[in-house]
Amino acid sequence: MSDWTAGYVADIGYTFGYYTELNPLRVKLAFLDAGLVPPEVGSACELGFGQGMSANIHAAASVVQWHGTDFNPSQAGFAQELARASGSGAQMHDDAFADFCSRADLPDFDYIGLHGIWSWISDANRAVIVDFVRRKLKVGGVLYISYNTLPGWATFAPMRHLLTQHATTLGADGSGIVNRIEGALGFADKLLETNPLFSRVNTSVPERLKTLKGQNRNYLAHEYFNADWHPMYFADMAKWLSPAKLSYACSAHLLDHVDAINLNAQQRALLEEVPDAVLRESVRDYMVNQQFRRDFWVKGARKLSALDQTEALRQLRVVLSTQRADVPMKVTTSLGDANMSEEVYTPVLDALADFKIKSLAQLEQAVKDKGVSFGQMSQAIVILAGAGHVQLAQDEQAANKSKKACDRLNAHLIGKSRSNMEISYLASPVTGGGVTVNRFAQLFLQARSQGLKQPAEWAQFTWNILAAQNQRIVKEGKQLETPEENLAELNVQAQVFADKLVPVLKALQIA
Repeated sequence: MSDWTAGYVADIGYTFGYYTELNPLRVKLAFLDAGLVPPEVGSACELGFGQGMSANIHAAASVVQWHGTDFNPSQAGFAQELARASGSGAQMHDDAFADFCSRADLPDFDYIGLHGIWSWISDANRAVIVDFVRRKLKVGGVLYISYNTLPGWATFAPMRHLLTQHATTLGADGSGIVNRIEGALGFADKLLETNPLFSRVNTSVPERLKTLKGQNRNYLAHEYFNADWHPMYFADMAKWLSPAKLSYACSAHLLDHVDAINLNAQQRALLEEVPDAVLRESVRDYMVNQQFRRDFWVKGARKLSALDQTEALRQLRVVLSTQRADVPMKVTTSLGDANMSEEVYTPVLDALADFKIKSLAQLEQAVKDKGVSFGQMSQAIVILAGAGHVQLAQDEQAANKSKKACDRLNAHLIGKSRSNMEISYLASPVTGGGVTVNRFAQLFLQARSQGLKQPAEWAQFTWNILAAQNQRIVKEGKQLETPEENLAELNVQAQVFADKLVPVLKALQIA
């Protein structure tokens, strides 16, 4: 009998993550900033969607028709449940890549996304995907792909190999993947205690292993313990995608667009000397010791003139998604913390502080008297969006059409928050994507939907749900035992929710 898992971890579910890079709306800002014509996306596909959070949020929150597959039937079942709840029409399958990619009922796509899949599958599956992209991605269409990258993984890859070897060789088959992971991590600790030359030469390994031990075991199972695990150089990725007629467009990680905050002057000067795009990206990966790439590739890149680029940027709409006072005047990059210019960012943030959607043309008018040029302002938007403080806003017609599906999906997800602590995202018809909303905030939203108006009432509502399940709040690593302690903490959180998060969620049409 064949093994349908093909060596991929399937006995433990993937995390309920949401990945904003998969939002087709993000392509617009990234492409325009890179001087490229962005696609108009009407049909999209996600290969290997995990629990289906991203695909379903994007299907509910936009007018894009989504298809996708994940070969794990329990994950596909959850994704189908979300699609039914939202009524978005998203088509979620449990086909293996070879079966899905040969389906005759799929449309051609403007956008295809793979997040966290490429590095964990076989060459045979990679070939299937490349052929699928070649056949089904439209001219001008975009592929989003993320993958583990060399040279960033060069140091820790041997340790990952040892962890997997231990789990496979010494882990009992019937003990489950989590127990095998614990055993492998424990063995790695014992190895490092012997002060091996490997860790003395590769001094970052002990700290990285320590970080690993603090991570979600479901995540570790899928990230580190699959049979296939292949970090890849950027140049090798370019070779793989060449038969599909794809060329590299730009990074989907918006902070990567601004070299000034990622590279020193000498590094920037050297990159300017490299004429070949693939070699230039490869050199840049060495400069930042790139470990994980998030890239957009395009079938037929078209450059914009400077005039067309500026005019298209002016039409983009954005909204602040963080309280103005909570936006730090620095951003963390490969160089460390980069300070943001008060002279530029203060006027931009002040103009967005009312949480109203504004076009970049409107922002340009709002900040020009403060001595901020359009170029400075647009770069600030790229950085603020990359840091998660500003979101792109889709047009009003699309937002209006998406509102009911978002409401249905959010009600379903919020209902799950009564007992599920893993789902931390809701859908916004404004951004066409997901927003981080933790479990307690979701329960406060449910309390509001039932007519409770005061933070104290939301706190009591939430405590009733927790107490009925004998659950307690953990604060600063310590469990709060008494009802009074738990209710007091919920009152604090409910007031913060009312003061800080409710205005944001109202602007994003979630509350």
